[in-house]
Amino acid sequence: MLTLAPDIEVLARFGRALADPIRCRILLALREAPAYPSDLADALGVSRTRLSNHLACLRDCGLVVTVPDGRRTRYELADERLGHALEQLLAAVVAVESDKTCPDAATQGCC
Repeated sequence: MLTLAPDIEVLARFGRALADPIRCRILLALREAPAYPSDLADALGVSRTRLSNHLACLRDCGLVVTVPDGRRTRYELADERLGHALEQLLAAVVAVESDKTCPDAATQGCC
């Protein structure tokens, strides 16, 4: 059971990072490979300004780091274990979602 404030704060920061779909997409993209902001913006279909704000949030949460590369700056996950954690979290959520049944599925066409 988590009782230490630092543990709870770390999980809260991770949850805050995952609370936005664009930040989730950024983390999943960086799980595959480091990337430059302009490439990420193009791949995700968001403006560079919007992407920059999300990258700042992810940096503040300690999940991504910048790596100088000549005149450019590349982003990558702060630790390779984050990529593994994202994979495991995604697998667990997908497994739970597939087990979820909606009582209105037959009449509402949902789920």
